[in-house]
Amino acid sequence: MKYGIVAGNGRFPILALESARKQGDEAVAIAIKEEASPEVEAVAARCHWVSLGQLGRLIEICKEEGITQIMMAGQVKHAKIFSSIKPDWKLAKVLAALSFQNTDSLIGAIQKVLLDEGIGLVDSTLLLKPLLAGMGPIAKRKFTSDEQRDVDYGRKIAHALASLDLGQSVAIADRACVALEAMEGTDAMLRRAAGLVEGKRLSLVKASARRRHLLFDVPAIGPHTIDVMMETNTTALAVDAGRTLLLDRDELIAKANEAKIAIVGMETLG
Repeated sequence: MKYGIVAGNGRFPILALESARKQGDEAVAIAIKEEASPEVEAVAARCHWVSLGQLGRLIEICKEEGITQIMMAGQVKHAKIFSSIKPDWKLAKVLAALSFQNTDSLIGAIQKVLLDEGIGLVDSTLLLKPLLAGMGPIAKRKFTSDEQRDVDYGRKIAHALASLDLGQSVAIADRACVALEAMEGTDAMLRRAAGLVEGKRLSLVKASARRRHLLFDVPAIGPHTIDVMMETNTTALAVDAGRTLLLDRDELIAKANEAKIAIVGMETLG
């Protein structure tokens, strides 16, 4: 099978490209200059670099390579999408027609343009299904009763937030919502929360948007997530089972166990 992998930042695109190679699939990287690591070049069959906003060039690459299926892998910071982007004429036309400046609206509109060009978006987790979180404890330690209460409360808020396409994560302390994620991302949100409740323990809840598909904006955690949790005194993490990627899973779990951080996969609300 041949895929185009639109590579953002983080380990997600690297792992997807490595998985494609192991499975004997041909994966061509379309790497975003402002986000992707140079490492993608070493693991892709071929690599093309594009800037954010070059929708026309992305389509040209797909046609040159004979690609009819692409997947989005890795984060593109929301703040960059809506503030730093320099759109070509094709994307400028898409942006001008948007009713709302959010990720769902933008990617949905881009998806339609791609389909008109004979290019389909496929499940972002297609090559990484074994890395999806399962139900139940992922690290050794389970939630304490206090953490469970925080998580139960936080999940309702996180899923409402995700369903509005505003962010994926919330920070909870003593059953109070301390911070909501918006364009700044989870790491910045956790650091802000830690500053607001200095000395208190935090719980982190990540939720996937209430979509039937996993075409884009898939929640992911990795070893770096544990680093930031340790830095911010965040001791518990709840994720949606079957809809959250555990990147570098063995290292992630080992770090969580060493730090006595509880991670649990839970059934998606709604």
